[in-house]
Amino acid sequence: MTRSRQPSAQTVAVLEALAEDPATWRYGYELGQQLGLKAGSMYPILMRLADRGLLETSWESAPPTGRPPRHLYRLTGPSRTLAADLGTATSRAPERVRGRLERT
Repeated sequence: MTRSRQPSAQTVAVLEALAEDPATWRYGYELGQQLGLKAGSMYPILMRLADRGLLETSWESAPPTGRPPRHLYRLTGPSRTLAADLGTATSRAPERVRGRLERT
């Protein structure tokens, strides 16, 4: 039996941040800074989304000298739809839920 559950407020925030410009590759650190999420929350979310086929991943092709390549993320087609659906659901959510989502 497969269980379907709603994504966490933090996962919704990550999807919505990536949906702002879905064709652009983003760094996990950059997303964490934008959303105020620490690495211990951000990277497990990104790995889960990638494992489920909702994110494309790639390594930075030309990192600056002296720095290792960074991992990049962007939405896949199905996740763009999911992000739009979640954004619509968030806007219709009760005020107490919207407030929690907006704080993440």
